[in-house]
Amino acid sequence: MSERRHDLEDLLTLMAVLRDERDGCPWDLKQDWDSIVPHTLEEAYEVADVIERRAFDELPGELGDLLFQVVYYSQFAAEEGRFDFHDVVQALTAKMLRRHPHVFPDGTLASRRGDVSAAEVETHQVHSRWESLKAEERAGRDATSVLDDVPRTLPALSRAAKLSKRAARLGFDWPDAQGVIAKIREELDEVEEALAAGEREQAGEEVGDLLFAVVNLARTLNTDPEQRLRATNAKFERRFRHVESSLNEAGRLGEADLDEMEQHWQQAKRIETNR
Repeated sequence: MSERRHDLEDLLTLMAVLRDERDGCPWDLKQDWDSIVPHTLEEAYEVADVIERRAFDELPGELGDLLFQVVYYSQFAAEEGRFDFHDVVQALTAKMLRRHPHVFPDGTLASRRGDVSAAEVETHQVHSRWESLKAEERAGRDATSVLDDVPRTLPALSRAAKLSKRAARLGFDWPDAQGVIAKIREELDEVEEALAAGEREQAGEEVGDLLFAVVNLARTLNTDPEQRLRATNAKFERRFRHVESSLNEAGRLGEADLDEMEQHWQQAKRIETNR
């Protein structure tokens, strides 16, 4: 007879035992709100990595690790009498029902959109309604700016994209991609001017402005800068590993000049192109 599959209540029980003063795990008992945050970020990145590698056999485990972070915070809150995991589920479900009136017209799970077509659900009107509902929620939290709830702990590229997207909703944006490209050229010119003047610290600051402008170009092209840079990192790593391997086989690793390394780099590009 097969063993019963564990369910969500089992997971909540496991966490409660791990945090039990008498029977729990010493490491888990030491943890608090702040100490778990780095693990949460790491687990989220591991989920993204598995998806990008299409390693779907690893995904259940990584999603479980990410879910465990939510269970952790819920346990902390329960211990302090703030809320528990079921309150998290309640808040999430209620919010999603509220934000999808085009799918759940009565605001209940039992209601359905009826005659509203899938094409209508995908319209700009629905997107605008979503953003309007989110804006109302922010207003209910006494927000003073559209930028208030953009998390400071986001990776810099992702946060730059969110900040610029929020500002663009109020009309603070270029009319098209060409305007952003012109801004990128302007920022690059300022980097060069600072370097020519020997102002390396100023040049570094201008590089930050340049990166922000490039993020805006990615946003204008409806592509995620964080994902694009991760893909480029992976591409660089593949090609440079080929360079290292080729030089190692030739007994030239650590001795080759830039021209020789560039030859192997171009070879790596050709190999990828011909696959």
